[in-house]
This record gives sequence, C-alpha cells and structure tokens, in this order.
Amino acid sequence: MADIVQQRLEDRIPALEQLERVGLFTSKEVKSMLKRSTALEYKLHRTVQSKDDFITYIQYEINVLELIKKRRARIGYHFKREEIEYPIIHRINHVFRRATTKWKEDVQLWLSQVAFNKKWGTKTQLSKVLSSMLAIHPDKPALWIMAAKCEMEDRNSSESARHLFLRALRFHPENKKVYQEYFRMELMHAEKLRKQQQELEEAKIDVGEYNFSPEILSGKLAEVVYRDAAQKIKGAEFILSLLQIAAIFDFTKELQDTILQELQSQYVDDCMMWDFMAKRELDAAGAPELQSAKGRASDTDRREERCCVVYEEALKSLNTGIMILIYYIKPYLHFFLFFDTLCGCSLFQRKERLLRVLQSAHDAKLLQESFYKNWLKVLLSSGDTVSATQIAITATQCFSQSVEMWSFSLQTLVQLESTEAGHLFQEALKHVNPKVESLPLWQLQADWCMTSQRPEDTETFFQKGLLSLVPAVSSAMKEKYLEWSYKTGGYKRARKTFTSLHEHRPFTKAFFMKMIEIEKEQETPKISNLRDYYERALREFGSSDEDLWMDYIKEELGRHGNPENCGKLHWRAVKTLEGESVEHFTTQYTLLQTGHV
Repeated sequence: MADIVQQRLEDRIPALEQLERVGLFTSKEVKSMLKRSTALEYKLHRTVQSKDDFITYIQYEINVLELIKKRRARIGYHFKREEIEYPIIHRINHVFRRATTKWKEDVQLWLSQVAFNKKWGTKTQLSKVLSSMLAIHPDKPALWIMAAKCEMEDRNSSESARHLFLRALRFHPENKKVYQEYFRMELMHAEKLRKQQQELEEAKIDVGEYNFSPEILSGKLAEVVYRDAAQKIKGAEFILSLLQIAAIFDFTKELQDTILQELQSQYVDDCMMWDFMAKRELDAAGAPELQSAKGRASDTDRREERCCVVYEEALKSLNTGIMILIYYIKPYLHFFLFFDTLCGCSLFQRKERLLRVLQSAHDAKLLQESFYKNWLKVLLSSGDTVSATQIAITATQCFSQSVEMWSFSLQTLVQLESTEAGHLFQEALKHVNPKVESLPLWQLQADWCMTSQRPEDTETFFQKGLLSLVPAVSSAMKEKYLEWSYKTGGYKRARKTFTSLHEHRPFTKAFFMKMIEIEKEQETPKISNLRDYYERALREFGSSDEDLWMDYIKEELGRHGNPENCGKLHWRAVKTLEGESVEHFTTQYTLLQTGHV
C-alpha cells in the first residue's frame, strides 16, 4: 500500500512545482497540500474503504481547482493548464471511477462525476462517463434523457443524442417522457440546421455540393418520432403534450395540423381533447384591425361564444360529462371571481352563462363540492340572497358527510341571517362524525348563538355542549361559555361560570388564560384570584408548558405580585417540567433575570 501511495504522491510533484514556479502558490502552501494529499491517499488504500473518504478526496481536489482558478484570475496568469489543471482533473476522474466501480448502485456518485466533467469542459471524458453510467443503470429513463441532452447541448452532437434516445426506447418502449424529449430534440436539431442555412445564405458562402435536406428542415424526423409514439402510447393527454412541444417552434405548422387532425379523429371520447379544442377557440388571435376597446370586447365575446359551443357539443357527445363540466366551469369562475374590473356587459354575460352551466350540472348530479362553494360566492357577490339560501341548503343535502360543505353553507346562512340556520345546525351534527369532525360546527354554532340568539337559547346550547361526550367539544365550549358569560353578565357572572366549571375536566389552557385575562381587565385585580387560576392551570398543563410557568413568574414580578415567590416557582417548575421543556424554561428564566425578556 505504501508503494502505491508513494507513487501517486510522486506523480503530483511536477504539477506542484509548476504551481510554485509560476507564483500561484507559495512553498509553504505546496508543502501543506502535499501533507494533506498524503493523508487522503492513505485513507483510499485502507483495507476497509469508506465512500465518505472518496467523497472527501474528490471534494478536496475540486477545492484546489477552484482556488487555482481564482488565483489565475487575480494575477492574470493563464498558461500551463496542461501541466497544472489537467493532471488534477485526470486524478479526480480516476478517483470517481474507483468509487463508481465499488458503489455502482449510487446514482448520485455518477451524477456528481457528470456534473464535474460538464463544469470543467472535459467532453470526451463526459461521454465515457455517460456510457458507463447507462450500462449500469439502463432501467432509469431520466438518466437516458440527461445523457442525450448532454450530447446535444454540451457536445453539440445531434447524432449521438439520437442514438441514445433510440437505445433508451429499447429499454423503455412506452415511456412518455423519453418520447417527448426525443421529439423535442429532433425539432431542436431541425431548428439548428435552419439557422445554419440562414446564416450561410446571409453570408453568401458557397457550400458546394452540400445541400440541407428539405425534409429534415421541415421537421419530418420529428414527425416520424410522433407517429411511432402515437402507435405505442394512447391518450389525448400525451398527444397534446407533443402538440404543445411542436407549437414552440415556428416552422411546424404543417406538423401541428397533422397532430391536430389525428387528435380530433381518434380521441372523440376524451374530455381533454374537447377541452383543448374549446380553449383553442378562446385563445384564437383576434383580427389586427380591432384597435378600439369596443371592437376588442366584441371579438372576446365571439371567441367565448365559440368556446361555449365546443363545450356544449362535448357534453352532448360524451357519455359521462363530469370532467368536461369541470373544464367548462373553471374559466368562468376565474373570469367572474378574479376579474371584477371587466365591463358590465361582459361581466353580466359571463355570470349568466356560469349560473346556467352550474344549474345544468346540478340538475344532472355532476357538480362537485368545490363548485357549490364557488356557486355560493357568485350568488352572494351578485346579491341574490334567495338563491344563495336555497343552494346552501341543497349543497348540504348533496354532500351530507362533508364537514367543509356544512361549514361553508352554515356560514352563508349566518351571513344572510337566514331563519334556516338553526335547523341546519342540528342537521349537520346528525350527519358528521361527532368524534372527528364535529368541533368546527360546534364552534360555528357557538359564535352564531352568541351574536344572534336569545340569552336563554344560548344558555341551553352551551349546557348541551358542556355535556358532550367528545372531549374536544366539551373543552372548547367551556372557553366559549366563559367568554359569553363575561360579555353578557360582566365579571361576577364570568367568575361564577369559572367556579362552576373549574373542576369538570377536560380543560384547555385557553380556558384558564381567558379567566386570567378577565381578572386583569378589572380596575383592581386580585392577586389571590390570579394565583388560583395559575395554580389550576399548572395542575393540568404544568408538566409540559414552560410558558405557563414563565407567565406566572412574570405575574409575581408585576405590580400586584410578590417577587419573593419567584424562587419557589422556579424550583417547582424545574421539578415538574419534563424532557426538553426543562431546558427551554431554564433558558427563558435566565434571560428574564438578565433583563433580555
């Protein structure tokens, strides 16, 4: 092992001497580098080799390269790269090769070597690394695509990229991404040739007998890829993805027309095809002479009308219309909900069209939950309270198991001050899972009762909530009940409510903090009462809530407290708190003592 290490160190000496001779490194730095390299070389030749040692070695050598690059730029010296950088790059690739041989399955190692060679411009070595990587990992389509892109972009070799894509298709004959990138590559190749031809013509250079093939220039190779892909992979979504790629290039009109015709003839039953055709009408460019605002608005209306005709034709043609309805409705929701600055006529027409489609979808029982919510938003923004009330109730009947639908509909009814709200609250609690999903409905009803109902009805509701068998509901209602008692009966009623509840578990921290807040709002808060509230809260949450202890200590340091009690509270907190809470409390307490909190 020592002989091998010694040989490798001797191989470094010419490059190190050059570094010192040209003034990029000092003699001391060269000796330090040699010492560090010796340690790294010995680690690579141990009996039990570690991947981390290889990575550390490679990273060190890359750092040396980066430092040389910076030193060259600083002193303006740009010679002898073959004698300085090239041996280091060769050595890094050699270590990479040893690592990837030993840990073949580590894709990240391979990708790191590819990235290194791309950065330092070693194109020949890059091609070799890509070939070795694909021989080990032919089952990963992403690596084939990356390798082909490297050949195309870094080595400027369309032929090599094409061969790689063809090999990739042998392993992955039905992979969409491989076909998409292969299709894109052929179009990029055609575009590159077209630019070369144009530049030669502009420069009036005679290329002799060489002629650019008109078929290749027009994208016929890409069309061959498209036809092969269309035979093996079915689905309008995939064909549309190829069409969108073709649309990027300005010379593919004929190819786009071919794809579009086959799309319309072969995928009549596919919702995505109809959606694309409808949006195509919507996005069609208007006549250039339409310069006035009125002319542009008229053209927009005509395009929207043609778009709607396509959607409605789709609804008649398809057996199941739920997806096409989604595509149909979304543009109008977007227009109506987010573009309220449109002219009144356009906004009114879009609203009427949207409401008509929503009603049709509802009648056909194809409307999704999210669209009911948007339907209600449209009706509310239009001021149609009667229809909004009706749709809110209907939506809960269609999605009786959805707590989100119940909550949104109930919020709508509360906002409209509808008399149906009370009955609907009762129905909601019957349909949703009481242990998992009922809490938001209880909280919503509590807010409604506190603001809109008679005191005796609100009292009855809270008493029912306090007796709930669901702990989350019971504890949340205690907090709401305390808040309502204070608002309606003042401090005495709030304290009476707290006294009646403070022995009935479960509790939330907010319940006690609310009573503490109420006490502090009084003209002369009683510290004995505050201590009682804090002690009761600590009884429930003192083992895990360090903030509660800190609040108690700060209270004793306040105007009504006794600072002498802080030491006892600190001792109790350290004994009571568990786990990391002790460390957090100690840190906060120290900051408080030093005046940083």
